[in-house]
Amino acid sequence: MSQNNDFDGLPEFLAISKRLSIRKAAIDLGKTPGSISQALQKLENRLGMLLFHRTTRKMALTEAGKNLLLKIEPAARAISVSLEDAVQSSKAPAGTLRLIVERLALPHVIEPLLPAFRQEWPNVNLDITVSNRHNNFISEGYDAGILIGSYIEQDMIAIRLSRPFQWAVFGAPAYFKLHGKPKVTNDLVHHECIRFRRPEKGDIYRWEFIENNETVRIDPTGAITVNDGELMRNLAVKGVGLIYSSTFHTSRELATGSLEPALLDCSPGNDGLFLYFSKAGRNQPKLRAFIETCSRIMNV
Repeated sequence: MSQNNDFDGLPEFLAISKRLSIRKAAIDLGKTPGSISQALQKLENRLGMLLFHRTTRKMALTEAGKNLLLKIEPAARAISVSLEDAVQSSKAPAGTLRLIVERLALPHVIEPLLPAFRQEWPNVNLDITVSNRHNNFISEGYDAGILIGSYIEQDMIAIRLSRPFQWAVFGAPAYFKLHGKPKVTNDLVHHECIRFRRPEKGDIYRWEFIENNETVRIDPTGAITVNDGELMRNLAVKGVGLIYSSTFHTSRELATGSLEPALLDCSPGNDGLFLYFSKAGRNQPKLRAFIETCSRIMNV
């Protein structure tokens, strides 16, 4: 028996079994009595057995019909329940939301968001990958990402999560008191700079500045190289050396005065962090729930 037509006639058979009337079964299924009769006849021919006793006034299941109904009715009921569950899941946020997140977003976006999101949407699980490399966003099956706006592909939908911020050199007040603040980029050669090795690429991040309307990249000199932003900031707070970071990333330290900026006038800015996702995935309830929480918590 071909799998392509295994289910042909079964909806009609189930409807007739319930009503014991072709006319009433036709009404239930929104079809004509003739089409119902034809479907039943084809099913009986395919199976090589009669499923109903027929008279001019009534119908009754044959022994073969009763056996068939006994076997397929639970499966039909399970299919019906599964379809209803699918409809409901398409309306209510549930399932797993896969995010790929720029490291910069962890302390100031992800950490404030997650407690509120879990409380509001307990049926949505979160699978978060922390990475600055988002070039395989679609192929790796992510539902959404968080990234600096200028790096997001133009065909994506983007929602702002932070205000624009600026890059700069940062150091502890005690460090600046002892060594002074650099006034121009050339002064950095006389300072202890804490270098940052990018985890994804393995290279040393070059410090970027704007001079004469052109971008200048400097290889910082220093005895310490790290690949973790939090460690880098903590070392700077302790006065170990200068770091290159953003006013967004160091906002807590700037608020407490444990770090101070330098070379602000020649440091570049950017357009801030955004939540982004594809047009095809924007109507997912779990993603809409996350967007709703982002909009309320971030309040940008």
